[in-house]
Amino acid sequence: AVSDQQSLQAKNRALKQELKQIKASIEEAGNALVADDKDEEEEEEEDDDDDCDELPESFRKPEGQMKGARQSVSAEAYGQWNQKKAFTPPSYAKTDDQKDRLTKTLLKSFMFSSLEKKDMETILMAMEEVKIKAGEKVITEGDDGDFLFVIETGSLECIKVIDGSPKVVKTCEVGDVFGELALLYNCPRAASVVAKGECVCWKLDRESFNHIVKESAAKKRNQYENFLKSVSLISSIDAYERSQIADALIPETFKKGDVIVRQDEAGDKFYIVEEGSLYATKGDRKVMEYGAGDYFGELALLKNQPRAASVIVESSQAKVLSMSRTSFSKMLGPLQSLLARQADKYT
Repeated sequence: AVSDQQSLQAKNRALKQELKQIKASIEEAGNALVADDKDEEEEEEEDDDDDCDELPESFRKPEGQMKGARQSVSAEAYGQWNQKKAFTPPSYAKTDDQKDRLTKTLLKSFMFSSLEKKDMETILMAMEEVKIKAGEKVITEGDDGDFLFVIETGSLECIKVIDGSPKVVKTCEVGDVFGELALLYNCPRAASVVAKGECVCWKLDRESFNHIVKESAAKKRNQYENFLKSVSLISSIDAYERSQIADALIPETFKKGDVIVRQDEAGDKFYIVEEGSLYATKGDRKVMEYGAGDYFGELALLKNQPRAASVIVESSQAKVLSMSRTSFSKMLGPLQSLLARQADKYT
């Protein structure tokens, strides 16, 4: 009898120990579920924070004015449960003349100039012609954006609300691209755009832009914007205006001994040195040296006079960013007084 009692007590202790282990396992599983829920909530919050994460701070609107931003395309994940769909771009018929004009226009833009031939042809066909009436608002500040536009004829004004009042921050002319910020950064429109007169534009949809243009365009724009912060002339300009300047710059490469501008010749470009070393001469006399972040060629454009000096490449290779006379006048016009004060550096 004593033996049976001891056996029962042993079984009871074993059952209690087993029950204790089961309770511990249940508690551990519950804690794990809570932790998973918390991690998911944190991931959701992080995903929300990722929206607009590439947009420069000064482009953002106050939280109260922000509409729901699109989910960042770069944050999308694909797997068996979320298959990436095959992309078929739209195609709109165009005459050979239209293709030629549009190609020349796109090559002036930093976003399209580096596209492979096949991608450029795809983009050409994906663009749809849009006729805009005078006074028509094409883009509204704060709205989501599904298209960017390239101007073939006419001009439009970019208008931002600053300190409660609308202000024209830029005029877009033939060959300019507008509406790209919302597509590049997946955020609301940074400014409204209104036609000054009748215009003809070509529009490109978000999906075509994302699949073909976006990655290289965003990388190049960020590269140029970061570089422009080191250019003394431009560093004080606000981020929106600096982004427009970045769009207007065309990269050019020269080798040692190349004459980029020649004294007494007409000038139609402004240059910023991105890489390498150069020097300026007047006659046989060296009057100036240039390195990364320096600029030249502004005098001929400011005064509408021949080049005051020649600029020659000294290093084995030099990379410069050029800006046309038209872009220079539009974007650096407010800085003309500052540029003019630098005129004595060649004397």
